Amino acid sequence: MNTATESQTQMKRGRWRLTTLIPLAIFLIMVVFLGIGLTMDPRLLPSPLIGKQVPEFSLSPVKGRELGLKTSDLKEEVSMVNVFASWCTACRQEHPLLLSLSRRGVVPIHGLNYKDQPDDAAAWLDKLGDPYTRTGADRDGMVGIDWGVYGVPETFVVDKQGNIAYKHIGPIQETDWKEKLLPLIVKLQKQQPSPFPEADK
Repeated sequence: MNTATESQTQMKRGRWRLTTLIPLAIFLIMVVFLGIGLTMDPRLLPSPLIGKQVPEFSLSPVKGRELGLKTSDLKEEVSMVNVFASWCTACRQEHPLLLSLSRRGVVPIHGLNYKDQPDDAAAWLDKLGDPYTRTGADRDGMVGIDWGVYGVPETFVVDKQGNIAYKHIGPIQETDWKEKLLPLIVKLQKQQPSPFPEADK
């Protein structure tokens, strides 16, 4: 075999190795990142909106309700915004606690109805009870995207200046309320509103 032939053979082997190794390397990298993602608790994912003003939005109320939900409703008092949907199994799990919290009157709870059908959302609240002071029907999910919603249920604590102070991913348990949400809400309620609200933005 002459030198030219040997060189061509080596080049073909080199190309074969590249075409084989590159997809294999990409596959292995994907497996590693997938493995990392599966081991992460989604409830521990930080929200980039913590400490920032709630997004600008204005939503009509859920069918059968009178009060819609908009940005200006989330100022001057501490509040919770609960993202829910009639098709969400975990939402049903936390709903009795939300009803109980609503009766206790510690903090107003507003509902952001996420990607739901009007009749389904109305029937769900009529059947299970309505814990919300205000509701907003986010039918296309665009407001939820602005809020950084990963899924449902999610609950946000909003301070008097309209800043997002905390985000809870997943259904709220009684322990979550007592150990995390309630202490934060009480602390925020004791704080005086800033005399310069524009400085908080």
